Amino acid sequence: MIRATTPVESPQSAFNPTVRDRHIAEIENKGRMAWQKSTGYNQRSRVETQMGRWKTVIGPKLKARNFDNQKTEAKIGVHVLNRMTELGRPEFRRVV
Repeated sequence: MIRATTPVESPQSAFNPTVRDRHIAEIENKGRMAWQKSTGYNQRSRVETQMGRWKTVIGPKLKARNFDNQKTEAKIGVHVLNRMTELGRPEFRRVV
């Protein structure tokens, strides 16, 4: 069973807070969702997910040796990932 842990500020947080301490304080004061929005956490999470997809589908490194071919390989990979993302995105239609 996995247990969620509650973050604890460092002992010196009252006098010399670290970035982590400030994040913990903001989560306690404003809530997790407000913290995610103010720090751009959601965008970072999306980028990390896309990079994970890239490594799974395309591979961890480019296979071409020539730089021009590497650019072409990267463009193809980006096109494939954008297409995959587009297929998984829901469509919202306004009902009148």
